Amino acid sequence: MPEGPSIVILKEALAPFEGKKVLSASGTVQSFDVQQLENKPVRFRTWGKHFLLCFPRFTVRVHFLLFGTYLVNERKKTPPRLQLQFKNGEVNFYAGSVVMLDEPLDEIYDWSADIMNDEWNARKALRKLKDIPGTLLCDAILDQTIFAGAGNIFKNEVPWLIRVHPGSKVGNLPAEKRRQLVREMVSFAFRFYNWKKEGVLKRNWHVHTKKECPRCKIPLHKTYMGKTKRRKFYCENCQKKY
Repeated sequence: MPEGPSIVILKEALAPFEGKKVLSASGTVQSFDVQQLENKPVRFRTWGKHFLLCFPRFTVRVHFLLFGTYLVNERKKTPPRLQLQFKNGEVNFYAGSVVMLDEPLDEIYDWSADIMNDEWNARKALRKLKDIPGTLLCDAILDQTIFAGAGNIFKNEVPWLIRVHPGSKVGNLPAEKRRQLVREMVSFAFRFYNWKKEGVLKRNWHVHTKKECPRCKIPLHKTYMGKTKRRKFYCENCQKKY
């Protein structure tokens, strides 16, 4: 599943189509008539893992889920979920979820929760963490109402970077550790973004999918922890459990 930084990169890739009219729309979408998008200008926004195509009276939300992909000015052999053609090119979205939103986006999204948004608010994130003392750190990191855009890579890398066991309860973390968590989530998001653009993201992972702790030179533990039961890699030596 693409994480927040990858969605921001998608927005940049579609910059040539920003404000342009959709000449033709097609695809396998069943939830709405895609021809409604034709002859309308579109602008692009992101919120966490959601890519938003903003038309004058409605928005189309693309969520890539586990297997969604996109191609700009290229096509796969399989039919796209949504294809938009412009005078100067096209974009194709494959798999994932594509739905229409009629409500104003400000009523749906808390922009201050998006770790890569200019409206990100660290104080709000700290207050939200304080309200969930019994939540495991690994689950808090994946909570999109607190850290919109964070995914499994964040869940593995950030706890290692701040030296906290992912099974720690949020309420047991010292105040400074919670502040460090919030700072590192944003810092890591922008490093992730730069690494992804440079094509060196995997090269910069410390523990995600790894077998040995680069600090302690001992085997990492791999488990399925938290509500989502996704893979978790951590070091029992340098990551303290609170």
